[in-house]
Amino acid sequence: MDIRAILMGLAFAVMWSSAFSSARIIVAAAPPVSALALRFLISGLLGVLIAWALGQSWRLTRGQWRATIVFGVCQNALYLGMNFVAMQTVEASLAAIIASTMPLLVAFAGWALFRERLPLLGIAGLVAGIAGVVIIMGARLQGGVDLYGLGLCVLGVIALTFATLAVRGATSGGNFLMVVGLQMLVGAAVLGVVAVATETIEIAWSWPLVAAFVYTTLVPGLAATLVWFMLVQRIGATRAATFHFLNPFLGVAIAAVLLGESLGANDMIGVVVIMGGILAVQLSRQRAARAAMRG
Repeated sequence: MDIRAILMGLAFAVMWSSAFSSARIIVAAAPPVSALALRFLISGLLGVLIAWALGQSWRLTRGQWRATIVFGVCQNALYLGMNFVAMQTVEASLAAIIASTMPLLVAFAGWALFRERLPLLGIAGLVAGIAGVVIIMGARLQGGVDLYGLGLCVLGVIALTFATLAVRGATSGGNFLMVVGLQMLVGAAVLGVVAVATETIEIAWSWPLVAAFVYTTLVPGLAATLVWFMLVQRIGATRAATFHFLNPFLGVAIAAVLLGESLGANDMIGVVVIMGGILAVQLSRQRAARAAMRG
């Protein structure tokens, strides 16, 4: 892995992790589903227009359309929609920690449902990840965390895990930006229907709200996706996914700096344990992939 790939991976991890703090600012002042629908509408249109200018086609294969719709609904509408609603009552740091367990859930589902071989290092990583979550949740439950918001975060990461498993092997066919833009438009359409049915538009306008919305739309919403696909093209999906181990730490660190969220000793211990678990799982998957290629 060269220095450029490392810098791209670090940039992606920072942008992905910062999205929870900016989202927390948005939902404190605006209806969450409506705000997210508007964010996806803007990001999606920008993505499609840029892709069209680059010569990418919206004429996708059946498999690409399937992946676009599944990700648009499960990742953009369900996962992020539930997280936006949850962060009205749940701290950004906790939402980031729960979301960062996705690689662990994908590895566990691959082993339990698809009988994928999981080396001893991967099993140790799963156990460590579960232990880290238990440590954090034990402390947060004693501190009176909102169970409804917590449940939404958990359901959201399950939806993201399902989407990841459902489109395994799907490719963008060189139209990655077009596919991403269309995924965002699918999410905007679903969220728009929900917003019209459930929310009243009441916004407490402020410069922090505007800055957070613009940042969320352009940086985690569009730039992070571009960097991720470039990283995958450079080093492959399995190696790129290793950078997910940074997300628990970065998520809580950014929330502490920007939002002043407090972190207890159990939180930090749990974050370190989860990071170790994610790293172990991803390294074991890299080794398994190399072994399969040699075989």
